[in-house]
Amino acid sequence: MDLSSAEWHKSSLSNSNGGNCVEVARNLPGLVAIRDSKNPNGPALLLAPDTWAAFLTRIKSGSTP
Repeated sequence: MDLSSAEWHKSSLSNSNGGNCVEVARNLPGLVAIRDSKNPNGPALLLAPDTWAAFLTRIKSGSTP
C-alpha cells in the first residue's frame, strides 16, 4: 500500500520529547492508517474507517474486549 499521500497527525496530548506516540492518517480513501511516530518508515496498521470508529468508541467508553 502506498502511503506517500498520507497526512499524518499526532495526538495533541503527545509531548515533543519523543514519547510513546502514534500517528493517524484519515485522508486515505477507504482506510485509516496508524503508525509509530518514532518509526515513521516502519510498518503501518491499516483499518477500515468503521473499525477505527468502533475502536475509538470502545476506548472512550472504557470498554475492554
